Amino acid sequence: MPLLCLALLALPLAGCLQPLYAPAGIGVDSAPLAAELQSIAVDEIPQRLGHYVRNELIFGLNGTGSQPPPRYRLMVTLRERVQTPILDTVTGRATSATVIVDAEYRLVTVPQEIEVTKGIAFNIASYDRFSNRFSNVRAARDAEIRNARVIAESIRTRIATVMAARLGPVPPPVVPN
Repeated sequence: MPLLCLALLALPLAGCLQPLYAPAGIGVDSAPLAAELQSIAVDEIPQRLGHYVRNELIFGLNGTGSQPPPRYRLMVTLRERVQTPILDTVTGRATSATVIVDAEYRLVTVPQEIEVTKGIAFNIASYDRFSNRFSNVRAARDAEIRNARVIAESIRTRIATVMAARLGPVPPPVVPN
């Protein structure tokens, strides 16, 4: 009986939520948000970490391989720092390291340069350090790649949220009688 009451209380809310990437409805453009995200051109980002972040952003915003004309431009500035919080008391070497990356992004319209959104995304990735320096270099690079993926996903999600709000509320689909 309590389960039935709970189901009856939840029934009016059944159509209230719409997923962020859901199609708009029957008979209209099926993916207006996807089309808006595909029209974002990502500027070059310097350094190796910038290369990783840019590639992840391009794939996340437009994974189709199509080249629609850009209506927006995304500029990203990265700041990276490494901290070694744990030291071995015998050797005096760091046993772990933390790569901290801050990404300041700004999305503007292409012809008018009107700012659509801006913000800061950040991530922290740790790795263990060993006496072999090649393993340390590879571990540091893996931490950079992990940071790049998380930062790109965070930027993409924030931009998609702003773009979805700009597109306005989506009318419910028309069901023929």
